[in-house]
Amino acid sequence: MDKELNQQYKRLVVKFGTGLVTGGSDHLNPEIMSGLVAQVAKLHEQGREIIVVSSGAIAAGRHCLELPRRRKVGGIPYKQVLAAVGQNRLMNFYDSLFSQHDITVAQALLAKADLSDRAGYLNARNTLLALLELRVLPIVNENDVVAVDEIKEARFGDNDNLSAMVANLVDADLLLILSDIAGLYTADPHHHPEARLIPQVAKIDAGIEKLAAGTTSSLAIGGMVTKIEAARLATASGIAVVVADGREPEVILRLAGGEAVGTLFLPAASKLESRKRWMLSGLCTKGRLVVDSGAATALKKRQGSLLAAGIKQVSGRFEQGDIVNISDAEGTRLGCGMTNYSSADIEVIKGAHSGEIATLLGYDYGSEVVHRNNLVLL
Repeated sequence: MDKELNQQYKRLVVKFGTGLVTGGSDHLNPEIMSGLVAQVAKLHEQGREIIVVSSGAIAAGRHCLELPRRRKVGGIPYKQVLAAVGQNRLMNFYDSLFSQHDITVAQALLAKADLSDRAGYLNARNTLLALLELRVLPIVNENDVVAVDEIKEARFGDNDNLSAMVANLVDADLLLILSDIAGLYTADPHHHPEARLIPQVAKIDAGIEKLAAGTTSSLAIGGMVTKIEAARLATASGIAVVVADGREPEVILRLAGGEAVGTLFLPAASKLESRKRWMLSGLCTKGRLVVDSGAATALKKRQGSLLAAGIKQVSGRFEQGDIVNISDAEGTRLGCGMTNYSSADIEVIKGAHSGEIATLLGYDYGSEVVHRNNLVLL
């Protein structure tokens, strides 16, 4: 890992996957968790600010109720019951382990809906930052009891994306995603013994996404695809990300000390201010605009505003002032922005020159559909 990057690592978010905290079993592994906590405690003693995002509540609940891992009963409500039972046990584990190092912990349960509006986002941010200021260590988890999106087929990514959102929320310097996956490989190492670990990724492009699609884990809910999604959000916000095997000896301390372990995803050149990080998080997007190649070039190379003439397609229903994703004709997300027109308006004016807007709509909110000051690009 780059030593210059390491010098900036004051605030860290560390994510523990289910496969890691259970050791691949059907219950929480005290020995593994004790080792992870001891490493975090050492960083805390150094004056670093640490937030832990931990999976494992469902596994803990299943073990507490003595239910077999493969049993499938009741769908989402059943899993939410397991989460409700297990969350208490998970926090008890952490409270007991961190208290041995004289560290006070706080539980923070978040759902995507909590962060989808600006006020909720800022309230969550202020609470977490206040805890860090008091030297309390927050332990964050998805609010599984109410967050259906995360439970249903575990599409949220076993807290991978949540960890990136938390890192985005508090403007972290480094996000460590630790599980039973050693990093990003040139091929799936389970099926290709010759596969090589990729130590560093400068930019997440279509090639990186294709590599991630072929790497999975049998122990954790989230595979490499969700880790790449998380890395894309965090790095776009100016946060360095490392995906590594949490079972490696002293891996947290080694990474915080600048050692190269796993795969490092380099951050963007500069950090985004809070409002733009919120927009980029994707929590508040209401629709999507597809633009032509000319508009895509203008956005990426010239940092221009998005005009109606460059819009090819509108998806979703949204109003003036809502946040929308912007993608090119191939489906690649270019960024997001706050629109000056509703989806109904844009359906009418897409492809038209700016001077025609007033004639087509009978009113005019400006020549830009998304002004460059309200635009965040990946």
